[in-house]
Amino acid sequence: MTATGRASKILLIETNVYFAKRLGDALKREGFEVISCTQPAYALTTLEYDTPAAILCATNLREMGALEIARIVRSDSKNAALPIIALGDGSQRALMEAFQAGCDDYIDRHRNPTIIAAHVRNIIISKAEGFQPTQMLAQADTSLSGSLSHHDLPGVIQLLTQALQTGALHINASEADAVLFFDAGVITHAECGVFFGDEAVIQILKSCTHTGKGVYKFAYGSNSTQRTVLRSATDLMLDAMREYDETQRDLADKEAP
Repeated sequence: MTATGRASKILLIETNVYFAKRLGDALKREGFEVISCTQPAYALTTLEYDTPAAILCATNLREMGALEIARIVRSDSKNAALPIIALGDGSQRALMEAFQAGCDDYIDRHRNPTIIAAHVRNIIISKAEGFQPTQMLAQADTSLSGSLSHHDLPGVIQLLTQALQTGALHINASEADAVLFFDAGVITHAECGVFFGDEAVIQILKSCTHTGKGVYKFAYGSNSTQRTVLRSATDLMLDAMREYDETQRDLADKEAP
């Protein structure tokens, strides 16, 4: 809801009419007004006279999907801060591509529409009021923590980066006992076993990809005197996904008869 008591408007761009109806109904139950559109180009023209609280768009549209729409919307200074949420197949690579294109979040469309709608509401609240870990994950003000089975590591890193947070992200997974230090949203130092810096970030991401096991905790305000990470979080995440894919292909080739 808005400060005036009116329902916030969601522009839903989706060609699957049955899915759009179910998701639209769930969004309405969360208190939103929903404008559904099957034509992305037309949906963009409506922004000129009827700006929504957020755009919720599928990534697999034939004409243009969420990634293309995000780039177009971000190029217009008037709508640069408009939240754009992508709906996709839930893969790690797709999530990285969505964030790189300028989307504010990425949601697996295979989830229950009720869960998607609640997630959209949390995103809009956090965007409007600033980073709110107590609202998003129901944790204490002094820490952001959770299970990697519920929140993937790239998503957590992107959340901290976009919110310009300073502190230490501690990760304990099956193959990684690591820490990442952030300074105003920038990863400055990383340690994972014998790895440090950029190599450590890549190793952490590769270790946690598709395992769904492990926990994380972010300690606000913690900082490191060392600066070992020199590349951006997005570049490092893309490198980690590429190396992971290459490893999986090599394994598949070895197992092939």
